[in-house]
Amino acid sequence: MGSLFRSEQMTLCQLFLQSEAAYACVSELGELGLVQFRDLNPDVNAFQRKFVNEVRRCDEMERKLRYLEKEIKKDGIPMLDTGDSPEAPQPREMIDLEATFEKLENELREVNQNAEALKRNFLELTELKHILRKTQVFFDEAAPTLSITSVRYMYQMADAHKEEEQVQLLGDEMRANAQAQNLKLGFVAGVILRERLPAFERMLWRACRGNVFLRQAQIESPLEDPSNGDKVFKSVFIIFFQGDQLKTRVKKICEGFRATLYPCPEAPSDRREMAMGVMTRIEDLNTVLGQTQDHRHRVLVAAAKNLKNWFVKVRKIKAIYHTLNLFNLDVTQKCLIAECWVPVLDIETIQLALRRGTERSGSSVPPILNRMQTFENPPTYNRTNKFTKAFQVLIDSYGIASYREMNPAPYTIITFPFLFSVMFGDLGHGSIMALFGLWMILKEKPLAAKKSDNEIWNIFFGGRYIIFLMGAFSMYTGFIYNDIFSKSLNIFGSRWRINYNASTIVENHILQLDPKGADYLQSPYPFGMDPVWQIAPLNKIIFQNAYKMKISIIFGVIHMIFGVMMSLMNYRYFNDKISVLTQFVPQIIFLIFLFFYMTLLMFIKWVRYSAAETGQFSEGCAPSILITFINMVLFKPSEAKGDCSPYMFAGQAYIQKFLVVVALLCVPVMLLAKPIHIMKSRKQAQHQPIMPVENGDAEGGVNQENLARTAEHGGHGEHEEEEMSEIFIHQGIHTIEYVLGSVSHTASYLRLWALSLAHAQLAEVLWNMVLQNALKQKGWMGGVALWAIFAFWGVLTVGILVLMEGLSAFLHTLRLHWVEFQSKFYSGLGYAFTPFSFDVILEQGSSGPVDGGD
Repeated sequence: MGSLFRSEQMTLCQLFLQSEAAYACVSELGELGLVQFRDLNPDVNAFQRKFVNEVRRCDEMERKLRYLEKEIKKDGIPMLDTGDSPEAPQPREMIDLEATFEKLENELREVNQNAEALKRNFLELTELKHILRKTQVFFDEAAPTLSITSVRYMYQMADAHKEEEQVQLLGDEMRANAQAQNLKLGFVAGVILRERLPAFERMLWRACRGNVFLRQAQIESPLEDPSNGDKVFKSVFIIFFQGDQLKTRVKKICEGFRATLYPCPEAPSDRREMAMGVMTRIEDLNTVLGQTQDHRHRVLVAAAKNLKNWFVKVRKIKAIYHTLNLFNLDVTQKCLIAECWVPVLDIETIQLALRRGTERSGSSVPPILNRMQTFENPPTYNRTNKFTKAFQVLIDSYGIASYREMNPAPYTIITFPFLFSVMFGDLGHGSIMALFGLWMILKEKPLAAKKSDNEIWNIFFGGRYIIFLMGAFSMYTGFIYNDIFSKSLNIFGSRWRINYNASTIVENHILQLDPKGADYLQSPYPFGMDPVWQIAPLNKIIFQNAYKMKISIIFGVIHMIFGVMMSLMNYRYFNDKISVLTQFVPQIIFLIFLFFYMTLLMFIKWVRYSAAETGQFSEGCAPSILITFINMVLFKPSEAKGDCSPYMFAGQAYIQKFLVVVALLCVPVMLLAKPIHIMKSRKQAQHQPIMPVENGDAEGGVNQENLARTAEHGGHGEHEEEEMSEIFIHQGIHTIEYVLGSVSHTASYLRLWALSLAHAQLAEVLWNMVLQNALKQKGWMGGVALWAIFAFWGVLTVGILVLMEGLSAFLHTLRLHWVEFQSKFYSGLGYAFTPFSFDVILEQGSSGPVDGGD
C-alpha cells in the first residue's frame, strides 16, 4: 500500500544464469512480471544476436497460426478460449509445434487449392449451362429475320452514337444483305460481368463498324468467384458476324474485356445433349465439393480448439528469446549475464522464481542475483489494482512521476470525483452515471472476456470505477443543491412560510420573501438548499451565483494549499532542507496570507452579517469580499457606505497591511535564496563526498545534493554542475510561475461555479421547453404526446446533459488536477517501470518484436 503514495524502491541487479537454465529462468520471470531487463548489446544489430534464428522460427510459426486464424474466422467457427494461460513450452517442444503447424498449413492449403479448382470448374459448367439455356431463343430465329433484326439493331446503335453518315451506308449495305437468301452467319457465345456489358457493346460497335449483331440476357442468380469467394452478377451474350476477319476481331475484344467464351453447338439436338452432360457433371461436382468442404471444416474445427493456446505458447517462446537477446555471454560461452531493475521488496520472490526455473531445467548451478551500485535514476513503479489503476492512468497521462516522488493518485481518488460533482451536481443525472458505472463493475468479468475492439467502449470500461464515483459524488452534491432534473425534492418541508394566496404568487413575478421576518423564515433547512428556491424565478440565480462562486474559491484555495503541503513531503523525504526553507516556507506563507485570508473573510462575512441584524452587521453593511481583497493588495483604504463600517473586525486594516507586506517579502526569498545558497556552497567546497542517504535511494549511493536536484529537476540525476546563470534563470521562472499562477489558478477554480450554473440552467431549459409542454396535455392524446416527448427528452438528457456535459466537466476537472494541483509539487519527469511480463505481452497481442527491457 505504501507504493501507492510513493513509488516502490528499485534496485539495479546483475543476474548470472547458466546457459542451459537461462530459458526456464526467464520463463519464470515472465510469469512473475517483476523484472525490467536492460539491453546489454545496444550496438549489436538485431540480426546478429545469438537467438535470432529462434526468433525467426517463432515468427514463422506465428505466421502459420495467423493463416489458420484467418481461415477459421472466414468459416465462422468459434475458437475455444478457456481463459487459462499455458506455461511456456520447453525449447525441445518447438520442433513438435513447428511440425504440427506445418502439417496443418500444408493440409489446409491443399484443401483450399482443390476446392478452388473444383469451384472454378463448377463455375465454368454453371456458365455453360446458362449459355445453353439462354441462347436457345436466339437460334430459333430464321436467317432473313435475323438480318432484318440486325438492320434495326445497327440503326439504333448508329443513331445512339450520332453517326448519321454511317447509318446511311450501313443501311444500304444491310438492305442488300437482307435480300440475299440463305445468309450464313458465324457466332461466338460467352459470359461477361454485368457492369462491363455497356462498354463491351460500344467497343464491338466501333471496332467492327457495326457489322456484328449482339444479343444478351442476364443471369438472375449471382455466381461465386472462386478466387475470393465474392458474389458477382454476370450476363450471357451471343455475337453474330460474317467472315473470319470479324471473328478474330470479336475474340480479341472478348479477351480484352475478360469475357469467357464457351463452345455452343448450332444444332438443337447437340445443344440438348451437351446440356444433359453438363447437368450430370454439375451434380458430380456438387458431391465432391461437399466432401471437400466437410474435410476442410473438420480440419478447422480441430485447429480452433487449440489455436488460442498455440498463440500463447508461441508468443511466450518469442518473448523469451527476445529477452535472451538482451543478455551478454561470458568468456566461457556457458553463462549468460543480464542487468535488470527490480523492486527491493520483491527480491526474495524473484530469487524463488529463479530457483524454480533452475530446477525445471535440471541444471545444478544455481543462478546468482547481485545488487549493483549505480548513479542512474531507477524507473518509477506504483503498484495498482483494478480500482486504483484508472486513477493512476490519469496521473501518468500527464507525466510519469520522478523516482520516489509523491504520487497524486491516492488523493485524486477522492478529489477528482468531488470536484467533478461540484460542476455536475444533479441527483438525476448523477444517478444515471452511477448506475452505468455500477453495471460495468457488476458485469466486469463477462464484459472483460469479450475483449471488444471498440476504442470508446474500452475507455469507458477501463474507467468504470471513476464513472461510478463521479456519479455517486454527483448524487451527493445534487442532494446538497436540491436539484434533480432541474426540479427539487421537498423531503423535510420548506422552512419558508408564505402568507400570500395562490393568485398573488402566480401573477406577481417580482414578489420576494423577507428572510429577517419571523413570519417568513422559520429555521434553516436541515440539509442542502431549501426547495422553495427552485420556484424563485428571479433571485434563485442571484442566490446560487453567490453561493457557488464562494465555495469554488474555498475549494480551490484548500486544494492548492494541499498541493504545496505535498511538496514539503517531497523535500523531507529527499532530505532537502534548503528547499524547505527557501521554497516551501515562502510559498505557503504567500498562499495563506493572501488567498486563504480571502476565504477566511468569506466565513467571517457569513457568520457576522445577517438579514435579521441591525446596525453595523446588517445585510446592507456587509462589504464586498472582492473589493476588500483588491483594496488590501493595493494598500487602498476601504470606503464606508453611509454609517456602516468598511471593516469586518477590529484591526483589519493593520492585519491586512501586515499580511501583504510579508507575502511580498516572500517573493525575493523564493527568487534569490536558493541560488545564493548554492553559490556559497560551491565556493566553500568544490567537491562534496558521496555518502549514503538514510531514507532515500539507499541502493543507489547518491549524495544528498544529487537527490535534492533529482527532486527539483524531475529525476534525471545529472551529476554535472549547472551554470549559476542557468540556476538563477530557472529559479526566476519558477518564482514568476508560482506568484502569477497563484492568482490565475485561484481564478481557474471559478470554473466549478460556471459549469455548475450552466449545467443547472441547461437542465431547466430542457425541462421547460420539452417535457413541460407534454405534461400540460390532457386526455388520451396527452398520454401519447407524453410518451413520445418523454422519449425525446430522455435522449437529449442522456446525450447532452450526461454524456456531453459529463465529458466537459471531466476535462475541466482533469485540468484542475494537472495544472492547479500537481504543479505545486509534481515534476512528472520519470520513466515507467516496464517489466518483462507475459500478461502484458498477451494482452497487447502484438505480433512484432517484444521488448523485455528499457
